[in-house]
Formats: sequence, structure tokens, C-alpha cells
Amino acid sequence: MLIAGVWGLGRGGMVGAAALCLLWIVAGSAAAERPNIVVIYADDLGYGDVQCYNPEKGKVGTPRIDRLAEQGLLFTDAHSSSGVCSPSRYTLLTGRYHWRSRLQAGIVGLWGAPLIAPNRLTIGSLAKQHGYQTACIGKWHLGWNWPIPADGAKRFKERPKGRAVATDAHRAVWREVFEQPIGGGPITRGFDVYFGTDVPNWPPYCFIENDRTVGIPSKFLPVELLRKNQASNQGPALAGWTLEPILPTLADRASRYIRDAAADSEPYLLYMPLTSPHTPLSVNESWKGKSGLGLYADFVMETDAVVGQVLDTIEQSGEADNTLVVFTSDNGCAPYIGVDALEKQGHYPSGPLRGYKADAWEGGHRIPMIVRWPGVVEPNRRCDQLVHQADLLATFADVIGADLPDDAGEDSFSLMPLLRGEDRPVRETAVSCSIRGVPSFRRGNWKYIAAPGSGGWGKGGDQSQPVQLYNLAVDLGETKNVAADQPERLDQMQASLEAVIRSGRSTPGPQQPNDVNVRRYPVAP
Repeated sequence: MLIAGVWGLGRGGMVGAAALCLLWIVAGSAAAERPNIVVIYADDLGYGDVQCYNPEKGKVGTPRIDRLAEQGLLFTDAHSSSGVCSPSRYTLLTGRYHWRSRLQAGIVGLWGAPLIAPNRLTIGSLAKQHGYQTACIGKWHLGWNWPIPADGAKRFKERPKGRAVATDAHRAVWREVFEQPIGGGPITRGFDVYFGTDVPNWPPYCFIENDRTVGIPSKFLPVELLRKNQASNQGPALAGWTLEPILPTLADRASRYIRDAAADSEPYLLYMPLTSPHTPLSVNESWKGKSGLGLYADFVMETDAVVGQVLDTIEQSGEADNTLVVFTSDNGCAPYIGVDALEKQGHYPSGPLRGYKADAWEGGHRIPMIVRWPGVVEPNRRCDQLVHQADLLATFADVIGADLPDDAGEDSFSLMPLLRGEDRPVRETAVSCSIRGVPSFRRGNWKYIAAPGSGGWGKGGDQSQPVQLYNLAVDLGETKNVAADQPERLDQMQASLEAVIRSGRSTPGPQQPNDVNVRRYPVAP
């Protein structure tokens, strides 16, 4: 902390010996106290949905997130591992690219098995090993060992259409499953406690606490809740379940956890993966119409308010000066929520970027990322260095004073130099994939995409060019594909990506195995 403090004062001018002495005492005292860590992970929040990232083409108010940026460090070139949900979550938690696992494309499916291996180090288990209290509150979407009986699996997994009515046979198999502990979830992957809805628009439509459902689902979700960007799969639900209370309930549970954990002598790590502004667009009445731009923009504003509630609770707990807060998003805004209508009203959820959720273009995986850590991170700073959500594991290891083993955080680089005020690259390369698994590979300002189009849902792209190469330093919008003009650089990028795949890691250290034979792109015609 001393280094950060001196750096900050040094930029502002000379300090006297007395002030420097006081700084040394304060910094030394603070450094002896391990900080709490809070990670707030928005779902489908676009780069341009946050006002401070998109002042010219952003029309949605996000005052609490903007204030967090004023109090900390705003990263402009931060990336998730994928343009969709589960793979990005895997990488943030493990510091390892998701495509080294079985998940070569897509997301963890309905009733899917755990993606994170039981012995894989996560930010939760790292913190727990070093005396932290740990909690996950929110959306998991990384799979569970659902105790579904083989003879009842077909009925349990039934996905009816329309006004389905649950039978006694449905209720019997649901009761058989949901009265048992559900293995493989957050409390087996490094978190002391869990509370959330696994995927809010998928069954089971109920909360899960630790490894048990809160109540036993007995109905099919009403068909009325499957329309207009609400739930997307019909399935077992609690009687009377509605979608609007989910987000406020998560906010209240997180606030309660922060208050209780702050009263304990040990520090805490809270991972809070929000369910918003992803569908279901279950906006509460007090927020409907607030944006003047439609339900999605209203939901962004409600999400901002939840972030504010969590930050206020940290402040009220008396722990704000000793809490490291990270705010980020798992991928870009989903185009199906009506981005065309938003753009016509002057709001661009991807800001200056091309593409949206699911794409290998920047709008799919370049995301907001803000870090506040009083006494270490100088307020109101901006960093343009390339960073990745995989970097959180190594960063937290540095914060805690832990060494990562060779088989953990294989793609995680510590952000501590950047948090302390340095302005130099901490990583040379980064990989982010589309929903179909198409990799985009960064090396410095150069970006290679191993396909002719978005690799996802985005339209366009010159299909006569099998791959893409962009210089983001001069073409952030990815408008000019220079692959045909830069054959040597293209060869270098392809070779570098192959080396990252074969090494089983992108960080220094001994070679590690990938879990599977990694799928290669571009796909042969």
C-alpha cells in the first residue's frame, strides 16, 4: 500500500517528510490487515450500458456504478472468456480458459453436470484456504450433480409447452429429487454458503440455499411467465413463484451476509453473480418506465441500484476502507432484448464496439470492469491495458499473500501492478470465444478471429475471407479486416494461439494438460 500511496502523491506533487512518515505508518497498518473481497458480476450488461463507459452513446443512468468508477480504477480493455455465460463464469472463478475444459462451445445445459472439477482451485477455495469466510449469492450456472433417478429422468426433464398441468407422477419424481442434497454446487467449489437461483429463466423455479431447494416445486411454471423475454424453459416451480422478487431478494441476502461477516474477526470473500439485466426482464414496479427506453434499460437501472445497495451496506458495516470491490459483467448485451429499438432511441449497449452477446467481435466479450480498493487504488483512474477476468485469481492470491500451485490459474496474471498505478502490460495475449467456440486472440493491439463472421449471432462479415485480423489501436469498431494484407502477422498470431493451446497455460510455468483435445479453428470447409 505504501508503493501505491507514494505513487499517487508523487503524481500530484512533492510531499513533506512529516506527510511521508504519516503515510508510511498508515500504509503499514493497513497492509497488515487482509482486505475483504467483493466481486459483483452482472449478467449480460453491455460495455455501453454503463454511462461512464459510453458518455456519448449511452442514455441509461447508472449513477452508482459511475460513482464506483470515480472511487477506483476503470479498465477500458477488459475481457470475459466468452460471449456467453457459463464459460465466462468458469474462467473468472478458476483463472483458466474455459476451452481447456469439456465446454468447447455453448453453455452448461439444463440439468447439466458440474463444469468445475472438484479439485480445481477457485477464488473461493483460495480465500478459504487462507482463513477467509466465503459466500456465493446469485446465479451459479456451472452445473450440479442433480440426483435424478434413471427410471424417472424422462418425466423429471419433461419440457412441456402451453398450459401444462403437473400430475401426481411429476410431483413424486420432483419430490424425490428436491428432498435430497444437490451435489457439485458452490459449497463444494470453495464457498462456505450459497443462496440463489441457479438460472433464473430455467427450472427449478425456486431458490437454492447451500445444497437444498428452498421448498419443493409442485407446479409447472405458468405459461404467462414464458412470454416477452421472461422465463425460457417450462419446468418444476414452487406454487406462486414469480420472477420480480429474485433480484431484490439476492440484494437483501448479500447485504445480510456482508453485515454478519463484517462482525466476524476474519475477512470475507463474497462472489455475487447477479441475475440481471439478463432475461427474464422482471423489472419491479418502482423501476418500470424509469429509463424512458423500455424494460431492458429499466432493468439496467434497477441493477445499478442493487450495486448501490451492496456498496452502501459495505459502507455501513464500517469496512469500506478495507474492502476490495470488483464490478464486471460476464459478456455483452443480448441482441434479442431489442437493441435495434434502443439504438434508434440513441442508446448503444455496445458503445463503440461491434457485435453483441455471443459474438467473437468486441461487443461480445469486452466488458465493464471497475476495481475500488481504498489506500491501494488511486481514485478516478483509467487503465487502457489489456486485462482478462481470468486475472482475478492471481490478483487475489497476491492480495492474500498466497502462491498459486502450478496446476491452478494457468491463464491468470496478477493485476496488482496496474492497481498500484503502473502503466505497463501485465499480459501479452488473451483469448475470448464466441458461443460456437470460435476464438478471438489478442496479442497487444492486434486481434485475430478464426472465422469469417461473428462466430455467434451477429450478422455481417466478409464471407470471402476465411479469418479476420484487426488493429484495434486504429480500428476499435473492427471495420477493416487486414488479414489478406498482413500474411506474416496472421501466421504469427495463429502460431501464438496454437502455442497457448498446446502449453495448457498462458502464464509462465510447467506445461499443463488440457482436459480434452481442444477444438481448432477455422473449421475446414
